[in-house]
Parts: sequence; C-alpha cells; structure tokens
Amino acid sequence: MSALKRFIPLLDRVLVEKVAPMAQTAGGILLPDSAVSKINEAVVVAAGAGGRTRDGTTLPLNVKIGDKVMLPEYGGQQVKLDDKEYFLFRDEDILAKLE
Repeated sequence: MSALKRFIPLLDRVLVEKVAPMAQTAGGILLPDSAVSKINEAVVVAAGAGGRTRDGTTLPLNVKIGDKVMLPEYGGQQVKLDDKEYFLFRDEDILAKLE
C-alpha cells in the first residue's frame, strides 16, 4: 500500500498535488518563464472529514477528491510521499474550485 493511500488528513485539512503550468502552447510554441501562468492550480488527492463546530457537529468540506482548486500564492505545509511533493491546506485557505 502506498504512503499516499495511508495518509488521511484530519478535520478540515485537504491534501493537494500542484499542477505544473503549461510551458508550451497547443501549437508547440515554447513559452518563456515570464509568460508562463502564475496561477496556483492543484488537484485534491485526499481530504479530511470536515471541520467541527463548538457543539461538536461536523461541517462538510467545500471540496472533494478529484476537484481542481486554486491555491493562495503562499502557505500550505509541504508533504513528501512516495517521492512526490504534495501540500496540506485548510479548507478555508483554498481560494476557488475550478470547473
């Protein structure tokens, strides 16, 4: 069993894998670093059960596994699993869901 399958975020934490920005256009033209998109996109690979209120009820997360999301420029906890780099964010830190 891989380390990623054994990694279960707690509460309102979400584990994401960042998507590499496109460095080439559909026509095959290579883009310089200055033209490469700076949007921090990622895919949710694991999610916790949800946040908790003071009375103990569980609040569902805004995202689920497989969702494409937009992340803040800074933040998140870096996690290395199976020689890959992932980031752990709180559900409230995720900026948007991309469809």
